[in-house]
Amino acid sequence: MEDPDYNHLTSGSLIGGLKRLALPIFVGASLQNVQSLIDLFWVGKMGSSSVAALAISGTVLMLLLPVVMGMSAGTVAFISRAVGGNNYDDASDTATQSIIMAIFLGIGVGMIGWAFAEKLCILLGASSEVAELGASYLRISFLGSFTVFVLFLCNSALQGAGNAVVPMLAMILANVINMILDPVFIFGLLGLPRMGIKGAALATVLSQTIAASLVFGMLCRGVAGIKVRQWRLKISLAWKIFKIGVPSAGQMLSRSLMALVLIRIVATYGMESVAAYGIGMRFHMIILMPAFALGNAVATMVGQNLGAQQPGRAQTAAWLAAFIDAGIMAISAVLACWLAPTLISIFDSNEEVVRIGASYLRTVSPFYVFVAFAIVLGRALQGAGDTMSPMILTVLCLWGIQVPLALYLPGIFTVPTQGIWWAVVIAVTVHGIMVAGWFLLGRWKKKKL
Repeated sequence: MEDPDYNHLTSGSLIGGLKRLALPIFVGASLQNVQSLIDLFWVGKMGSSSVAALAISGTVLMLLLPVVMGMSAGTVAFISRAVGGNNYDDASDTATQSIIMAIFLGIGVGMIGWAFAEKLCILLGASSEVAELGASYLRISFLGSFTVFVLFLCNSALQGAGNAVVPMLAMILANVINMILDPVFIFGLLGLPRMGIKGAALATVLSQTIAASLVFGMLCRGVAGIKVRQWRLKISLAWKIFKIGVPSAGQMLSRSLMALVLIRIVATYGMESVAAYGIGMRFHMIILMPAFALGNAVATMVGQNLGAQQPGRAQTAAWLAAFIDAGIMAISAVLACWLAPTLISIFDSNEEVVRIGASYLRTVSPFYVFVAFAIVLGRALQGAGDTMSPMILTVLCLWGIQVPLALYLPGIFTVPTQGIWWAVVIAVTVHGIMVAGWFLLGRWKKKKL
């Protein structure tokens, strides 16, 4: 059993603690993106219909993310608080209840997804051929969805305890296995039948199942001081975890829905605008990865230090992480503005796409400094158990500011898409200031779980 004191973040260097958590989280998040690219690489050799089916299936599976992220927020908040107070029995109980809920929710989602797989593809505009291919991929993915839930919640439990290395190793293992199994299942190598796009789904599910089994086994052994046990549902504790997680899920869902609305607004100005926006967003998602890694790390640090009755240290850790990421954002913005046309042309050499995309990067990137504060301090609030405030501020800025301005501002700009970009700028700036202001009030320090 690992020494749980090693995972404590209630003393010592704050920068050291952030690095110890954030770097493995960053690597793990990067590997999740790599896993989707592995599938895309091999499926791409089967033709455009298969690629379209994979893209639509991925969009459907993204709907699971708010549910998983919500449960994760509740798990991290409770476990980090318990570990900070040296109450490993409560931390173990929370981990056990989270995994039980993950199994039940995963099975429930899997059954619903299996039944409506093809209809969901058609709803997103797939042709009959693409819908059939997408449904075959989704049915296998949904059948194995409970393993994704278990993997994510086991990783969250360890993260809350201050251990991000085991989840990272699990993701490395999943990627290696997926990389090996993809061509074997898709093209029928080693005497196996050719499965096509279904093989990609099966390879992903099996790799995630093995990774989930590894992390679950480590928790059963008591890694990081947490040991899953007493396999019975405790309604009271499960409800508390769920109640903390629901606002976080709502926040993620509001972001997903807003993204659909915004791309629909962009689409009214032509497919070149959609292509430019899509490419620009890909680069911004890369820029945002350190923010999410630092945010997840500081959520654990805030929870543990509140549990140890050290709210001052929790606050200092949050601001330190926010300013570190603001520096990363500033450097990234300079590079994005300088290299904007070159970056866009990597994916599409169409002159109009390059012009619009470069305008997007140069307009929005400098203001992503405010996004650093919104994400990192928002995750810090969630680590304290205050998930409602970040959700309200996110919904207000996205739906009360960004969407209305994205509809109005194009009419007063010579280049309409420039109005949309400035709508994004105004929304992210206001959001960052509001989250920072709420964090400064300090009410989160008195949050009781």
